Amino acid sequence: MASVYRKSTGVYYLSVTFQNNRITRSLGTKSYDVAKKLTPLIEKQILTEIINGGAVKKKKHYSFRNLVSKYLAYSDHDWVKSTNDRNKTLLNNYLAIGMPENPTTKAMTIRTINSCNNWAFNHGLIEKPVKLEGGSKWESRDRVISDSELKTLLDKIRDERFNQFVRFAYYTGARRGEIRSISRENIFPKHIVAKGKTGKRLIKLNDQAKQILSKQNELWDYKNDFITKKFKKEARRLGISDIRFHDLRRTFGYNLIRQGRPIYEVSKLLGHSSVTTTERHYAPLISTDIDDYVL
Repeated sequence: MASVYRKSTGVYYLSVTFQNNRITRSLGTKSYDVAKKLTPLIEKQILTEIINGGAVKKKKHYSFRNLVSKYLAYSDHDWVKSTNDRNKTLLNNYLAIGMPENPTTKAMTIRTINSCNNWAFNHGLIEKPVKLEGGSKWESRDRVISDSELKTLLDKIRDERFNQFVRFAYYTGARRGEIRSISRENIFPKHIVAKGKTGKRLIKLNDQAKQILSKQNELWDYKNDFITKKFKKEARRLGISDIRFHDLRRTFGYNLIRQGRPIYEVSKLLGHSSVTTTERHYAPLISTDIDDYVL
């Protein structure tokens, strides 16, 4: 039995089941029409290999550490760099120290482990995928940087280059990985083309962001860990507690909504996949700003 399905990356795959073994192959296209045309040919190739004894192999016993190594080394995931880095960090940390205590990180780790096991099953490396529960049990963070805290950060971060990086993150609402991926050829008069979580996206440049870019002789090439440690160090020095770099992005969206910007517009500026995503993140924040009312 053969079936065609599309992964979250948009690439179509062909799955052929034979004698309780499932063989999966990438069709290498995001076009359904092309995938449909390729299916008979690829299915024939797989069946030929099965008949000749080359496609179905006796499953070996792999430790989870071995599976992680193969999973991360697999070249056909179609992951963007940020996804690759996140999966690598989560899985390697899990192998080194076990399940994290932070609820959000724990949920992300569980989802990544399940994805690794599903991949191993689809590629015939294990008999049955083991699914861990708890992949959706994360705590939503709703920390918004206050106006006074934001002014302190933007005025008093000493390292001028890093200060400009922080300002640019706030003025655009861009993720740190998107800013780190900027190259000169991707900068245009009103926007930049950046590599986002799900691929390339356009990030609008307001006058404040344009001014910062115009002053940069060299674009930022900070490592992810450096940004986290540097930002926390500066925040501690300035007496600002419970703050993360990503809170700049949340504050960007929140302040635009406070100014009366339509949530659809804010959703586009943030690069969310849908307005529903924006509403889910920001509804708890803006509910406290609703004017008093009488019933």
